[in-house]
Amino acid sequence: MASVMLMIGTRKGAFLAIADPQRVKWELRGPFLKGSEVHYVTYLPKTGILVATLKSWWFGVGVQLSADLGETWTEPARNVRFDESRGKSVERIWIVREGPGALYAGVDPGALFRSRDDGNTWEEVTALTDHPTRDKWAPGAGGLMVHSICPDPMDTKRIFVGISAAGMFRSDDGGASWSPKNEGVRADFLPDKFPAVGQCVHHLEQHPTDLNTLYQQNHCGVYRTDNAGDSWVDISEGLPSRFGFPIIVDPHDGNTIFVVPEEGAEARMTPGGKFGVFRSRDRGATWKQLSDGLPQANSFPHVFRAAACADLLQPTGVYLGTQGGHLLASRNGGDSWETIFEWLPPIYSVQAATI
Repeated sequence: MASVMLMIGTRKGAFLAIADPQRVKWELRGPFLKGSEVHYVTYLPKTGILVATLKSWWFGVGVQLSADLGETWTEPARNVRFDESRGKSVERIWIVREGPGALYAGVDPGALFRSRDDGNTWEEVTALTDHPTRDKWAPGAGGLMVHSICPDPMDTKRIFVGISAAGMFRSDDGGASWSPKNEGVRADFLPDKFPAVGQCVHHLEQHPTDLNTLYQQNHCGVYRTDNAGDSWVDISEGLPSRFGFPIIVDPHDGNTIFVVPEEGAEARMTPGGKFGVFRSRDRGATWKQLSDGLPQANSFPHVFRAAACADLLQPTGVYLGTQGGHLLASRNGGDSWETIFEWLPPIYSVQAATI
């Protein structure tokens, strides 16, 4: 029977949480890569390799690979690095996503790298770094980062990325060129509220079957596109705040999405002391607050952009990690929640794999 493995990146290393097939009992393994900030961990099912992105104040920034579920780690033959001629250095690696025939890594300062050999060697996708609008990009609070990557699973040449604070960009030619796709998305912090670029995407995800539909939680609202980013509609109505970081798309029903609203950029905590996850079953037309099992008084958590995910089992499992080190799970698509681990280091990312 299939089970779930959660890969957890934290301020103090990486952890794995492995469930029994019923997702009732959980085993916590780790920490791995001690002494490093681990921003993201993902699993490559074809090879069984774990890929972690980390920053060590002693050893620097890089990708690490494990073929034995975290017991040992190796460095790629050519890590995520700019060529010396580029005059740039990688400050952080925020995400690694697998697409058809390639892995992609998003980094600060606003660049994308690609590997065609399961993470052993990496090369810069220079057309994004050198985009003509680059002088209009500005770092968000976490830096100038490519933090969301959606390689189209059916079109090897189409890739979407979200950048803070530059907006969403789409390539239709495998990364050789990129077009900003931000029509209808606000940038309240700029003089021009609807610029071509400069929006602060917080997280971007693609519908699992209707591949022209994507969703984003933005600094200035929640949005949906049904035409691959050519235009966006605001779907924030019904939420207590337009601000937040993660957005989850149900892998079995791409019309079902989850967000965790927060007070604005200054506070960055759930509104009113209530930990609320909001679910829409109609692509954002209406929203329902999910609170069963979540604290509804004196609770002020923060959920980072990559610290939320869903698994592939049925009913869908949904998972959240908080800055306070709590890992929460729902085995019924968000209807009820339980805390499965507490007192972990601040959680940067939570990703699920079926094993």
